[in-house]
Amino acid sequence: YLKQNAPWYKKFRSEISFDDNFREKVGYSQRALKADDSYKWKHLAKWYGMVDTSLGQASETELIKDKKNNVAITLEKYLFTYGMTREIKQAILDLESWLRDTLILTKDLLPHNIVVGYEGYQIVLKIVDGLGSKSFLPLEKFSDFFAKIYVERRIRLMHLRISKDLSEKTHA
Repeated sequence: YLKQNAPWYKKFRSEISFDDNFREKVGYSQRALKADDSYKWKHLAKWYGMVDTSLGQASETELIKDKKNNVAITLEKYLFTYGMTREIKQAILDLESWLRDTLILTKDLLPHNIVVGYEGYQIVLKIVDGLGSKSFLPLEKFSDFFAKIYVERRIRLMHLRISKDLSEKTHA
């Protein structure tokens, strides 16, 4: 179904490439996550692998919770509720720094794919969806030089999306 409704240039891809769980598995197997380094998981939900469910295979990841032990809200919901607070600005800067340090590739850093977790009482943003590269020729998968360019572009696009979301909030 997804393949037949895809744009013409995506119809050349294999059927499995349209499976979100498969794409997430590929995203978690990227070269930046191969090294055994706990820092790489600071802003990323831990991935436990594929599990069987009543609906088929699914990607199992860490459940991120807030400081009251409830399921964490998305960055999108946080921004719509509280706006751009000093704490969330700092958390976004920390996420950006981490991305630059680790060169972990994401398709898009969308506010609804990032949740607001906590370490103690400090906000720590966690990416919960959208790992991997969306490039047609993914040179960033093989070269730190291209990975740096790719990560910077993703960060710029995240800021554009946050600005758009916040401007929609003010006009709502």
